[in-house]
Amino acid sequence: MALPGRGGFGAVVWGGVCLAVLAGVAYALWGSRTEAGIAVVAQDTTASTAMPMRQGDSGLPLPRFVTLKADRVNVRRGPSGDHKVSWVFTRKGLPVEIVAEFEHWRRIRDSEGAEGWVYHSLLSGRRGVLVAPWSGAKPVPLLDVGAADSTAVALLSTGVMAEVDRCTGAWCRVSVAGHDGWIEQAKLWGVYPGEQVE
Repeated sequence: MALPGRGGFGAVVWGGVCLAVLAGVAYALWGSRTEAGIAVVAQDTTASTAMPMRQGDSGLPLPRFVTLKADRVNVRRGPSGDHKVSWVFTRKGLPVEIVAEFEHWRRIRDSEGAEGWVYHSLLSGRRGVLVAPWSGAKPVPLLDVGAADSTAVALLSTGVMAEVDRCTGAWCRVSVAGHDGWIEQAKLWGVYPGEQVE
């Protein structure tokens, strides 16, 4: 299954991703195409290790996770409008990591590790996550409570985007396609290991 990708200079390719509800209903959440059936997700608990926190020019900590504020966000080679566009994101709410700041520009990193510069007003402090964007073969359960032995209310496929309600440091309560539940924090990209979100 394709993950959210980037094309050259204004082109972007999005893989189809779906949410599989245990009742058997599939929802297309994002992408230019949807795939038949139910996509599967990784059970791999590896996640990028948080970098040491420091303060950026804005006074906010670096690195930090944010989301895209618009449906079309140009990612540039450098911190100005004069730099060429490397690729374009086309999904509002997609989580990205701010790793550097220069005046009103933010250097961001996506879940695939690609970096570029975007204007600060195109980013939102709202938190979102991708469910296990690394490849794998088993679905990630969305649980009714934050405990490994709780009941699954849905199965989430690789790369599903969800909004974060809160995180305890081990579990996050998220919402996606009208469903709310808990997922192990280590299976999410968009929050740091051990990070608490209120």
